[in-house]
Parts: sequence; C-alpha cells; structure tokens
Amino acid sequence: MSEFDVFETSAGGRIKAWVKGVPVEDGARRQLENVAGLPFIHSHLAVMPDVHFGRGATVGSVIPTRGAIIPAAVGVDIGCGMMAIGTSLTASDLPDGLAAIRSEIERKVPVGNGPRGNHKDTPARAATALRKSGLVERLEAITARHTRIRRTAFAQQLGSLGGGNHFIELCLDEVDRVWVMLHSGSRGTGNVIGTYFIQEAREALEKRVLGYHVPDKDLAFFVEGEDLFADYVDAVGWAQDYARLNREVIMDRVLMVLRDMFPAFTLDKQAVNCHHNYVEWEHHFGADIWVTRKGAVRAGEGELGIIPGSMGAKSFIVRGKGNAESFCSCAHGAGRAMSRSEAKRRFTLEDHVAATAAVECRKDTGVIDETPMAYKDIDAVMAAQGDLVEIVHTLRQVVCVKG
Repeated sequence: MSEFDVFETSAGGRIKAWVKGVPVEDGARRQLENVAGLPFIHSHLAVMPDVHFGRGATVGSVIPTRGAIIPAAVGVDIGCGMMAIGTSLTASDLPDGLAAIRSEIERKVPVGNGPRGNHKDTPARAATALRKSGLVERLEAITARHTRIRRTAFAQQLGSLGGGNHFIELCLDEVDRVWVMLHSGSRGTGNVIGTYFIQEAREALEKRVLGYHVPDKDLAFFVEGEDLFADYVDAVGWAQDYARLNREVIMDRVLMVLRDMFPAFTLDKQAVNCHHNYVEWEHHFGADIWVTRKGAVRAGEGELGIIPGSMGAKSFIVRGKGNAESFCSCAHGAGRAMSRSEAKRRFTLEDHVAATAAVECRKDTGVIDETPMAYKDIDAVMAAQGDLVEIVHTLRQVVCVKG
C-alpha cells in the first residue's frame, strides 16, 4: 500500500504527495498544480509533508525537469541546509543554567542580516578555508560574465548565521548525548545571485520566440543549451558550495565555544551536512534530469539527513530509504503552518515564553514569527513519510540561537 496520494491536474500534470495527516493550504495546492503542469516536468512532482506556500514554487516540493531549470524554484537562499554532529558530552556535563553557553555562541557566531547584521572580520581559520576552497576565483569568473551581480562581503559573511529561520542549537538525543545542530545558507551573495537570475529568467522568457506560457512569472525558466542556463548552473553551484562551507565554519566556531568550556569531549566520526534548497543533476526513472529540491532533503538509500522541528519541538537525524517515487527525497523540517505576519498577529510574547519554557533561547517579540505554534506538528510530518526515511536519532533542543 502506497504512503502517498496521487493527484491529476487540469493541465495534465501529476502530483505524488506524502501529506496524509498534515494540512495543505489552498494556495500551496494551486502552486503545486501550476508547477506539475509545466511541459518539461519529468514523470511527476513529488510533495513532502512539510509543504507550504512559497514564491512561485511551493516549499516542500521536489521538481524534476528535463532540459530546463526554474531559478525561483531554487530560490534566493541557495544551498540553505542543515549540519549536525554528535559529541561525547551528555546532559550531566552541562551546567544547570545554559544562558552563558548561548551568550558565548552568539558572541562567536555573527547573526542577523543587512546593515544591522553583526558581520565581523573573518577569523584566520575561516579565511584559510575560503582561500583553499577556490570559491573566490569561481565567483570572480561569474561576476566577470555578469557584471550586474553586485559583489557582497561574502568573505566577511563566511561563518555568519543570518536571520529568519536560521539557527544554532544544542540538543540532547534519546540517551541524553549532546548534539550540535545548525541551519544556514549562502548568505548575501547567494541572495544576490538568486535574485539576479530570477529576473534574467523572466526576461529570457519574454524574449524566447518559441516560448512557453507559465501561469506565474516566478516559474520563468532557463532552457538547456542557452548561455544563461550554463551560467546559472555555475552560479548556483558556487552558492551551494559556499553554503556548505559556511555551515562547516559556523560548526567550527560553535565547537570552539564548547571546547573552551569542556576541553575533553570528542566528536562522532561523521557529521551530517545536507542542502534543502538546491538543484542537482541526478538519474531517475530512466533519465538524467535536473532535480530541484525546494525545502526537501535528498534521502537516497542509506544517506543521512536532518529534519528539524520548531525551536520548542524535537528534531530528527534520519536515514534515507531511497524511495524512487519521491526522487529519493524527504521533508526538510516541520513546515510553516502560517505566514510570519499571521504568527505575529495570532501569538503573544507570553505564548512564546510558555512554548519555549524548556529551551534557553530568545524570548522577545522579535522571534514571535518563529514561535513553535507557527509550524506544523513535527510528529505528523514524520508519520506521513515513514516510507521515505527511518529515524536514527530523536533530538530535543536545550539551547537555541536565532539570527
């Protein structure tokens, strides 16, 4: 018996959705139908249980395409994803009060966006990692071809968290072992690259003689063989690699904090570092295609992934089952149950304080839009994807640093 629902769309597209027991708002459903009906979709659109309304394409969707990529489906937080690693520390090693640990992590890892963001000079270790990565030279080649891509302070932003739903957490697993888990992406330069190519795709769509009609301007696309297609693949690859390195640098900074406080602990041999906003060249249903995961994690057979809950709920380290129908994918989190503005209207600071009583975290009006009640029930999300992943570890947050 299949664990997914199958929907046929009026445009002839097909959707396979792992949404049993979780809500899907009407706006998200319309977006899914718009994407599934595009003529270059390969086989079907796969929908994860954390699905919710997004820009053009729906968050929580896996979009397989033949000969085309939709930049807005990848989005502007290119390469955004998660990293986690287990330690030998246990709950008994932690002090009764965790405020000092949170404060020191906030001091070591710059947070925030824009002119008020806490961007500091890149420490020597991060600067060395950037130099060895080849990212500087690759970006120079990209901006030489596309001079309208504004160069941001990507070197200074390496190792910074950002804002919104990005976070750093200390968690305890089922045997009270301490894990470090974080969520961040390609920062300002990834945003600039995404924004630039989304606009370029719109302009290319208008100029293309044998073009396709798209039901939403944010579904504008590049066609394989066009110069812009190859340039976008280069640029999005750069942003994804920068995002992965950014998570590694942030993790390094957090572990330095812990080593200053607990010098003798050890780390697991394997860290999990996975994108959930990205595009990749893969083989599915007999063809080599582009797979865009917009709010979804690759869950190939035996692959480890991370599915975080909200800042007051539990999170999961998972192992993929390689389900072909989902294009070897799973959810990337709990998924928003409402917009940020609706969360701010609906919930009070008192609501947020009560919901995060067991977590050392910000308890101010600036994070009401990230309060646990703004997200779907993570248990329902996990129950809906039992044929996509198996749970390896269940984590509960005890410290949460928000951007």
